[in-house]
Amino acid sequence: MKNNLKIFLDRKVDQYNQPSFIKDDPISIPHLFTKKQDIEIAGLFAAVFAWGNRTTIIKKSKELMGLMDMQPHTFCLNPGNVGLKKMKNFKHRTFTADDLYYFLHFLHQHYKLHNSLESAFFPRKNMSTEEGLIHFKKYFFSFEHLKRTEKHISSPLQKSTCKRLNMFLRWMVRDDKKGVDFGIWKAISSADLICPVDVHVTRVAKKLGLLKNKNADWKAAVELTEALRKLDKQDPVKYDFALFSLGVIEKF
Repeated sequence: MKNNLKIFLDRKVDQYNQPSFIKDDPISIPHLFTKKQDIEIAGLFAAVFAWGNRTTIIKKSKELMGLMDMQPHTFCLNPGNVGLKKMKNFKHRTFTADDLYYFLHFLHQHYKLHNSLESAFFPRKNMSTEEGLIHFKKYFFSFEHLKRTEKHISSPLQKSTCKRLNMFLRWMVRDDKKGVDFGIWKAISSADLICPVDVHVTRVAKKLGLLKNKNADWKAAVELTEALRKLDKQDPVKYDFALFSLGVIEKF
C-alpha cells in the first residue's frame, strides 16, 4: 500500500513540478525577478497574499510589484515620500495600506543591515523550521506596529499551520533543479521543511490516509510532514505539488 501510494504521488509530483506550473501559481511573482533580494521580497508578499482565488493573488501581487517600479529591493531600501504615497490605496482582502507600510518599514530596516531575508528566519545554525518561524514573527514585529497587522504573519506558537510561510520557505529552500522552486537559501535543507497545509491539502491527505488530525493546526502540518518523510526522507515537501494539485486542479 505504501509503495503504491509513493508511486502514485511521485507521478503527480513529476506531473506538476514543472515550469508549466508557474504561470498559474503565486510563485510566478518571484519568478519575475533574477536578483536574490527581489526574489525574496516578491516571494514574501506573494506568499502573504496567498489565500483565496489564485488569479486575484497573482493580480494583486503584480500590482504591488508595479508600484515598486519592479525593483522591490531598491524600493525597500529607498522608498521615498513619492513612492510611499503610491501605496496609500493598495488593498488585498484584509491586507491594507497600513499593513503594507509596516511590511515596507520592516524590510527597509532589515535590508539596511542584512544582505538576505534568510537571516530573518534563521539567524543561527542548526535551527529547525519551527524555531525559524517563531523567530521570524518575533523579529518581524519588533518595531512599533498596529496590532491588526500581526494577523498577516503566522507562528506555530499560535497553533497555526503557517501555510503561507511554509510555502514561502519551500520556494526559497528547495533546490531540485526543476525550475519551479528557487533553492537560494542554505540555512536549512529540504529535509527540514514543513509541508504547507490548507483545506485542499488537508482533504486530500486525509483521503489518502496521510493525516488523521482533525484540526488544521501546526500539529497537523507536522503530522503530515512526518508521513511524507516516510515516502521521501530527504525531500518530503515535494509532495506539496501532488497534494495541492490533486485538491485544487483535479478536485480529487
